Amino acid sequence: MSDTERAQASEELTDRLMEVFDLVGPLYRRAQRKVEQDAPIEGLSVGVRAVLNMLREHGPMTVPQMGRAQALSRQFVQRMINDAAARHLVESVPNPAHQRSSLIRLTEEGRAAITAVMARERAVLSQIGGDLTEAEVATCIRVLSRLLQLVDNVDLDG
Repeated sequence: MSDTERAQASEELTDRLMEVFDLVGPLYRRAQRKVEQDAPIEGLSVGVRAVLNMLREHGPMTVPQMGRAQALSRQFVQRMINDAAARHLVESVPNPAHQRSSLIRLTEEGRAAITAVMARERAVLSQIGGDLTEAEVATCIRVLSRLLQLVDNVDLDG
C-alpha cells in the first residue's frame, strides 16, 4: 500500500469514527431521557443510577474513586451520593484505608432499586432482536473503548 493509499484509508477511518461520535451523543441523551422517564418507578435520576450501579458492580467506594471510574467530577458524584443517601439507598461507612474519605456502600433499599432498574433495562435491550452477533457487539465495545481512551485525559474538575 502506498503512502497516498494509507493516508486515504486513514481519512476514511477517521470519517467513520466521526459517524460513531455522531451516534453516541444522541444515543446517550435518549437513553438518559428514557431512564429519567422511568425514574418515578424507583425515584432515580441517571446520576444516582450510575452511582448505584457502580457500587453494585464494585462494592463500597469513596467519592473520588467513583468520580475517576465514571469520568465524572467529584462534586457531581457527591451530589448524586447525597441524593441517594437522602433516599436511604446508600450509606457512609468508615474507610479503614483512609480516615478522611468514607466509603459509600449500597443499602438493601439501594440494592433492590438498582436491581429493579437493571431488570427493566435488560427487558428493553432484549427487544433489539437476534440480528446482532456477539462479534459485532464485541467490536462495538472495542471501538468505543478506544475512543474513550482518546479522551481519557480530560480534566473533569477544572
